[in-house]
Amino acid sequence: MQSAAASDHERMERTVPRKVFWRIIPFCFALYIISYIDRANIGYAALQMNAELALSSQAFGFAAGIFFIGYFLFEVPSNVALLKFGPRKWIARILLSWGVVSMLTAFVQTAAQLYVLRFLLGVAEAGFFPGIILYLTLWFRTKEQATVIALFTAAIPVSYILGGPMSTLIMEHVSGFGLSGWRWMMLIEGVPALLGGIATYWLLTDRPDQAKWLSEPERTWLASEMATEHAPAANRRTLGTFAAITHPKVLYLGVIYFAYQCGSLGVGYWLPQIVKGLSTEASTFEVGLISTLPYIVATIGMVVWSRHSDKQGERYLHTALPLLAATLALGAIGLAANTFVAVALISVALTGLYAFKAPFWALPGLFLSRNTAAIAIAAINSVGNLGGFAGPYLIGLVKDSTGSAIAGLIFLAVLIFIAFMMVWFAWLSSDSRTEEA
Repeated sequence: MQSAAASDHERMERTVPRKVFWRIIPFCFALYIISYIDRANIGYAALQMNAELALSSQAFGFAAGIFFIGYFLFEVPSNVALLKFGPRKWIARILLSWGVVSMLTAFVQTAAQLYVLRFLLGVAEAGFFPGIILYLTLWFRTKEQATVIALFTAAIPVSYILGGPMSTLIMEHVSGFGLSGWRWMMLIEGVPALLGGIATYWLLTDRPDQAKWLSEPERTWLASEMATEHAPAANRRTLGTFAAITHPKVLYLGVIYFAYQCGSLGVGYWLPQIVKGLSTEASTFEVGLISTLPYIVATIGMVVWSRHSDKQGERYLHTALPLLAATLALGAIGLAANTFVAVALISVALTGLYAFKAPFWALPGLFLSRNTAAIAIAAINSVGNLGGFAGPYLIGLVKDSTGSAIAGLIFLAVLIFIAFMMVWFAWLSSDSRTEEA
């Protein structure tokens, strides 16, 4: 009997996680690509939009960044609503809302209208990322989560790989009805979010015990495994919502993520204009193609580094060292003699910035229980994403003052170096070493 039970467990161990992976991860991956294209396509729109709306670099930076103010204000309420209504309904609502707002952006006539819709886009999308992370913890065990989160967040650089050529191709070749290319790009790229919202409502399953696409024994086995995963652990604290949000280590990680987001999104939003400035003869579509190269490199580097972190079972150094690489690369871009060298340095910088993600999001789980860590991740993401406002705005401010975006990149490099030092000091602390062990 014991041998039969062990054999059955081994069979479940092989088949069920694979079924769950292929049912959930490709779909969530696609949704995250849609999310990032809709929030980041303003960087490509700027190649035409800034002149049409008479936006200064500072005004564009404000428009790009105000998204994160709405995101910050509504992220925690959004996750509370997700717990109340369930992931399937609430994530579908998020997608439908941001699809509508994204499409409305095609019709703005003034900078003020653009600011309002970018703010509302942040409100609409608030809670999506931590909501998906929370959703994944309901389906995947600890030993599977690092790889799962890495593959999910790989959608970010992939969205730039796809978004650059797609956005610029639409801008150059689609017109009509009095709408310029960037307006058609906003309109067309909002449609996948609407379709994704409808698909989410019909395809997503809230909990393992509701998964009709698993057999009854498979549902029972997975529910039992997840119940064991969610059991309290002696070395991880369980806290209430307010206590989790205000925990000193959570706030510390929030500051790190703020500095990181300044650099990551500052580079992301301004990359097309940086490439255009380095290669003035390149067409809009060629700028889009060139801009994809750093993200291809970053995607590969992110997956390799995350797997290395899993293999070594180490998080703090795997979080810190990519930030150091990004700092050095960003600081060196100003010395680049040509476009090729600059793109190579940007590739190194983005690889470091994206390789940081998976190990970083594993840190809250080192000292908090699973449910508390989910709250902490929402708080860290909410506070940290204010850097998404500060980064693009500050680089625009510096560009207007100096006439060069390179000076802004150096400023962002300083912020990323601060984030590196904060992670490094966390690793040096005795508590951190104990948690890692």
